[in-house]
Amino acid sequence: MDRQQEFVLRTLEERDIRFLRLWFTDVLGTLKSVSVAPAELEAAFEEGIGFDGSAIEGFARVHESDMIAIPDPATFQVFPFEGGANGESARMFCDIAMPDGAPSWADPRHVLRRTLAKAAEKGFTFYTHPEIEFFLVTDMPEDGSEPTPVDSGGYFDNTTHAAARDFRRQAVLALERIGISVEFSHHEVAPGQQEIDLRYADALTTADNIMTFRHVVKEVAVSQGVRATFMPKPFTEQPGSGMHTHLSLFEGERNAFHDPTDPMKLSKVARSFIAGLLHHAREYTAITNQWVNSYKRLFPAPLPDTTNEVPAFVSWGHLNRSALVRVPAYGKPNSARVEVRSIDTACNPYLAYAVLLAAGMKGIEEGYELPPGAEDDIWALTDAERRAMGYEPLPHDLSEALDVLARSEFVAETLGEGVFDFFCKNKRSEWDAYASRVTPYERRRYLNVL
Repeated sequence: MDRQQEFVLRTLEERDIRFLRLWFTDVLGTLKSVSVAPAELEAAFEEGIGFDGSAIEGFARVHESDMIAIPDPATFQVFPFEGGANGESARMFCDIAMPDGAPSWADPRHVLRRTLAKAAEKGFTFYTHPEIEFFLVTDMPEDGSEPTPVDSGGYFDNTTHAAARDFRRQAVLALERIGISVEFSHHEVAPGQQEIDLRYADALTTADNIMTFRHVVKEVAVSQGVRATFMPKPFTEQPGSGMHTHLSLFEGERNAFHDPTDPMKLSKVARSFIAGLLHHAREYTAITNQWVNSYKRLFPAPLPDTTNEVPAFVSWGHLNRSALVRVPAYGKPNSARVEVRSIDTACNPYLAYAVLLAAGMKGIEEGYELPPGAEDDIWALTDAERRAMGYEPLPHDLSEALDVLARSEFVAETLGEGVFDFFCKNKRSEWDAYASRVTPYERRRYLNVL
């Protein structure tokens, strides 16, 4: 037994923790959980916890259903805010394995680990820093009508409301108490819309933190009598929620994106990485924006008195917030980074970070050339002007995104054949169900006039 496992077992005993949750995600990024008694954990470290993989989205076919969840002691976190008469609880993420001990092809954590290992072979460590937007609402109507935001605030407003008073402070305190560092939090543009930014970490830790973040934020919201949603676009007349993510590569202690001799302080590695993100953007969009609703955020109806900063076109810029990839201003060399702005809060972060890293690495390995940057508002241009400048649009809906994805050898190689095939089939089924459904909008518009 290694030191991390010993630490976990000792902590469970010393703090009298009676509830230990073992977490993992399915291919779509849905959090799965099984609780074990602390007395059973030592055996779980050695042998894992068996479960029926065929019952989990995309994990296995019936004839290969036996799978094993192996707790990762490095991810152990106590949840003190869930304490009380029943004692504190804790959680660990699991790696999923086959009965022979081989990693499961369907485990999203394994997909990301594999991609990180390929980058490590080239000498790179991949760091990410997400800005997570979400809505806080007072209700979630079962009839599909719009919910009610908890406030009418706007960007950076210091809102006061009866529901969920001081919600962000409580959420940040809960995150900090379980070891997830928060950099900023503030009210976003739309009523009820919040943003909490996590401090940068290696991509696997960040993905684990995002899954934990979603759980904690929803739990804190429920405790205050409201609800939190990571749906990309819950309101027709308001901006959607993204998860702008800052990316950087390090070689040891040195930021590989920084070059003090370059006018923009960008190294050749950074330029090729950005070129890879752009070159493969249409291919990986179905992964970073995986829901029907995701494309309502990317291609919204024009909103009055609102500047459109949605990154719907394949472009990059230094300070341009309408570009798909933005290079933020920074001071210290180790702060050099690029920001991908298309990704939304409802993605599977393990798969999303895997394809973003793989796209950037392909740009480095193949020596992609970075096209000219876009410093003007891309949405203010005409379609003809965008075409002339090479600003190709991202897929306009999930169906188009899946058509592009199906032809992508790059994404298939990154995800692995099993995950790739399941994802394509599952999402095509989602689109077909959506496209064939008669909506309240259609009945309101056509029933009386046709």
